[in-house]
Amino acid sequence: MITIKCAKCKRRVFRYVKIGKGRVLHCWKDRIVKDYSVHDGNEVKCQCGNLIGIDEGKWVKMKQRSFIY
Repeated sequence: MITIKCAKCKRRVFRYVKIGKGRVLHCWKDRIVKDYSVHDGNEVKCQCGNLIGIDEGKWVKMKQRSFIY
């Protein structure tokens, strides 16, 4: 399990169950345990307003360099 944080303000965005090695390119919605993000239409943002990703149905396509984990 990993905690995905905003790259700007270091605030928590997701608690996510990651399987396997490699980068986080998208997050499957059924693996998100805790969601601290703000949803604005299909955009997933941090509470500070930083765009973290785009909601694409079954997953959230993550915007690289806008988050850390």
